[in-house]
Amino acid sequence: MHEQLKKIRQQTLERIEELTAQPKPSYTIDGQSVSWTEYLRQLQETVRWCETMIVAQKPCEIVSQGMA
Repeated sequence: MHEQLKKIRQQTLERIEELTAQPKPSYTIDGQSVSWTEYLRQLQETVRWCETMIVAQKPCEIVSQGMA
């Protein structure tokens, strides 16, 4: 699962790079809207989600101390 998340994150970052290298305007044709800024926002959210999931899978250590 960890490797899949890293792959999704990398592919999404590559797509963001492509979009920002040649930005396009949002537009509406025949009642259909295409919002490139919304698409970019969704891609950025996907990257954040992947990063959160990757961090959540890392092992952690909890140190506690009993009190008498």
